[in-house]
This record gives sequence, C-alpha cells and structure tokens, in this order.
Amino acid sequence: MTAAQDLVPLPEDPLADIAAAVLGADPDSVLDLLDVARHHGGPPVDVVRASDDLLPRLAHENALSPALLLARQALRPGGLFVAAVPELDKLGRLRPTAPPPKVTGRGGERQVTVQLWDWSPDGGSYALEVVRLVRAEGSWQVANTVSTRHRVLSSERISAELDEAGFAAVQRLSPAECGHPLPVWVAVAPA
Repeated sequence: MTAAQDLVPLPEDPLADIAAAVLGADPDSVLDLLDVARHHGGPPVDVVRASDDLLPRLAHENALSPALLLARQALRPGGLFVAAVPELDKLGRLRPTAPPPKVTGRGGERQVTVQLWDWSPDGGSYALEVVRLVRAEGSWQVANTVSTRHRVLSSERISAELDEAGFAAVQRLSPAECGHPLPVWVAVAPA
C-alpha cells in the first residue's frame, strides 16, 4: 500500500463519518493510528482515527503516549483525532468472560465474531481472543483468530493522555450522541 492509499477515506467508516460531522465537511485525508509512524514527515492529514480496541492495546504495550503524540503531529492545525474506546473499568470488578457475539452480513455472507476475555486478578487488564466464523460449504468454519492483551482505560485516563499529547477541545461522545456502539473520543490538533 502506498502512502497516498493510506490517506483515502475508508468506505462506510463510522469514525470518519463522526469526524465529518464534527468538521462540517467530509475529510480529504484520513489516517489510521497504526499508520502514523509510517506517515511521519508526510503531508498533514485531516483526521487520525483509532478503531475500537486499539487504545487499550497500545496502553498495555506502553505505547499509547508516543502514538498519540505522533497522531497530533500528523494532523493539520484544526484536524481531528477520533477514537472509539470501550469503557470497561466498571466491568473489571465483574470480570465477564465475553460480550455478545457480533453478526454481520446476510445469508451465505454472514459472519460471526466472538470475543473471549481472560481478566487479570486485579481487573486492570485482560487477554482478548477474537474468533471470526464464516459460512463455508454449509457449516461454520473459523476464518481467523487474533489474540492480544488490553489495559482497561477509564475516561479520566483517556482524557489525560490526550491532554498530555497536546490535543485541545477533548470530548467524549456517548453512543447516543455519535451513533457508534462505543463511546467516541474527539480531540483537536491546536493551531
């Protein structure tokens, strides 16, 4: 993939849609947080986005602060950082083993994604295994699995991390406010 392809907005990208609503126009360039290090020194972008479990994974790897700093540096003045982040700090006490499965598609195109959680004794982190099932030849088959470890992030920690990275106008949008199933954090790169 070329750097130019990295900047093309993804079709049906809910985080880019939220950014467009905040910006008042469709962003010309959207960059995934995972690609900011590769993009370093490239032209400023309108939006840096982070998908659902990325910030907790980076926090577990002690890479959240540097990644957010790179995101701010990649943005044009007034550009937006947009991240969907699960708020599991209250669940750490309950330590559930899995959320409900996610079903997408219809008929033969249907896929089921299942998450399995194994919590640390203190409830501050969890191992996450994601299993994706697809229909093939009349039965369900495992298409792929991914295993990671995540740190539980509170709203206060997310806000502090964004502030420390130099973002301004940090806001948390509830699912009711933004239409995303998770809370979404929006932060502005200052001028």
